[in-house]
Amino acid sequence: MNVRRVAVLGAGTMGRGIAHVAAQAGCEVVLRDVDDASVRRGLDGIRQALDVGVQKGKVSAEEREATLARITTVTDAKQAAREADLVIEAVPEDLDLKQRVLKEVESVAPPTALLASNTSSLSITAIAYGLRRPERLVGMHFFNPPHLLKLVEVVRGDRTSQDATDAAVALARRMGKEPIVVRDTPGFASSRLGLALGLEAMRMFEAGVASAEDIDKAMELGYNHPMGPLKLTDLVGLDVRLAIAEHLHKSLASDVFRPPEVLRRLVRVGKLGRKSGEGFYRYDKP
Repeated sequence: MNVRRVAVLGAGTMGRGIAHVAAQAGCEVVLRDVDDASVRRGLDGIRQALDVGVQKGKVSAEEREATLARITTVTDAKQAAREADLVIEAVPEDLDLKQRVLKEVESVAPPTALLASNTSSLSITAIAYGLRRPERLVGMHFFNPPHLLKLVEVVRGDRTSQDATDAAVALARRMGKEPIVVRDTPGFASSRLGLALGLEAMRMFEAGVASAEDIDKAMELGYNHPMGPLKLTDLVGLDVRLAIAEHLHKSLASDVFRPPEVLRRLVRVGKLGRKSGEGFYRYDKP
């Protein structure tokens, strides 16, 4: 499949990042969210990321302008999907919401269009429930920030076709990413491994084993991780990590994924990480 036109449903952190890399790879992109303010924020985020790339010499001014010229914004999901070769949803991690969004756009997307979900932990097989053609739904799990991180996890649901899998892998490579193909199991590969490390780091912090800074340094300097597990949690969002932990704890029946009380407490008081200004660390208000 030659993917030329991509519809991204959701202009938040992940949606705008996916739109960015798709447009930079030469695709025409339609970025959709529920209102004009949301899509404007998404487009502003893409513009800012490209500006940083230009300042660092990693993106030319011409490439910046060409990338932005390939992106249009809308607030109607059906309008976004009508001529798309790929429709990828990047809405919040809520199964019912993802099912509704994809079912709505399936009715108007071209019959050959690939459907994809950027979910980091929900079952692709479950998300496909209710679709007329579940074989064309595949997981494409990008990592934050998508324009910098190389990995894309391509997830095969129980009914995902080989053609859909191959198309997702090819597109990821065209975007300059390194795809891995995984079976549809709770947490896939990356979320399951990364969350297990992150939750153990939280338990160590909660028990007073070491400060957040020193726990992170242990992994950054001792294991060459580019970012420690608590910094990463702040970047992803504590509320997002809590939701994934609860899902994996229930799905896998393993205490490895039982959310620590410190995570529940911080989310309860609104300390969600970078986006709120405080999590395991303090930040300038976004």
